[in-house]
Amino acid sequence: MSALIVIPARFGSTRFVGKPLLRQTGKYLIEHVYEQTTRARRAGGVVVATDDVRILEAVRSFDGQAVLTSAEHQSGTDRIAEVAAMPQYASFGTIINVQGDEPEIDPALIDDIIRLLENTDGVAMSTAAAPFASLAEVANPNVVKVVVDQRRLALYFSRSVIPHDRDGLMRQAGSLALAGLYRKHLGVYAYRRHFLLELAKTAPCEMEKLEKLEQLRPLYMGAKILVHDAPHAHHGIDTPDDYAAFAARYRQRHV
Repeated sequence: MSALIVIPARFGSTRFVGKPLLRQTGKYLIEHVYEQTTRARRAGGVVVATDDVRILEAVRSFDGQAVLTSAEHQSGTDRIAEVAAMPQYASFGTIINVQGDEPEIDPALIDDIIRLLENTDGVAMSTAAAPFASLAEVANPNVVKVVVDQRRLALYFSRSVIPHDRDGLMRQAGSLALAGLYRKHLGVYAYRRHFLLELAKTAPCEMEKLEKLEQLRPLYMGAKILVHDAPHAHHGIDTPDDYAAFAARYRQRHV
């Protein structure tokens, strides 16, 4: 298996400082993510990429693999690219980026995007999208939307509602989002290693700066991104309330 899962994890997140080391469940948040990713059958390894010794030591305390990376990286993509360039990981042809705040990510989803990428010629990377849970969620600028073509290749990602509902058909029907016209982007990626290294060396484009979405850079470069159609979205941890809800779900499952 030539796929390596890299989990970027920063201590000093601007929105939620110290998030990877939260431990109300008895396990670190980063430990939950690590455990889920190790269940992916198509990956040959998992490593946490961090800029903080506290996270490094936490991962090693549960016998996980972790490496220290530069504190100067502006994005998770840059951080995982540093890992991909390390000699000890040069044999991995596929690199998967799983966010460090996804403790409930489905290992089967990781396998799906690896399989898609490795079995499709001419595609630089793959990702996933899922149905929205409600029409109100479609309008939320914090939730990223993706539009694909008939081959499931990404056309564009945006925080805006795309495609634009000029005649208000979604409001009238009340179900277009649930039928699949509007898709929620899930922030998990599989890259061909050589493309990831090229991507990290490329300056951000203007639309990426405007939308604050890294995945627009590959599209601007002309790369093809294949989008897996997942049946449902997993719960990411963006706020203290998100973490409290996760901890409650975890305790309920482990009563």
